[in-house]
Amino acid sequence: QVRLMESGGGSVQTGGSLSLSCAASAYTGSRYSMGWFRQRPGEQREGIAGITEDGRTYYDRAVKGRFTISGDNGKANVNLQMNSLKPEDTANYYCAADFSPGNLELWVRFGASNPDTEWGQGIQVTVSS
Repeated sequence: QVRLMESGGGSVQTGGSLSLSCAASAYTGSRYSMGWFRQRPGEQREGIAGITEDGRTYYDRAVKGRFTISGDNGKANVNLQMNSLKPEDTANYYCAADFSPGNLELWVRFGASNPDTEWGQGIQVTVSS
């Protein structure tokens, strides 16, 4: 069974940077969409960035220009570099994957409710003002 192993996160002041990493253990396939979703207290989980195995990316407008998602040459690993962090970026961040991928933008925007989406355990990011 594939597991999504997350690392990184933590606490930083406004304007600072943090990074997140995720690796899909035991995945031997060649196609995927992987990305990051986040959930603020009392709110629904939302997609913020995704990447395909061939390097196509999609960003939610809330993070575009500040966050960068990157892959690992077709391996099912994904990183998220988060710069210019704001207090509203405070959330629990979840690595996610779809190993039967379709449209990347649609998956990022609606993948939180997609039963085929696989999830990591979640990792906290806190940005203080």
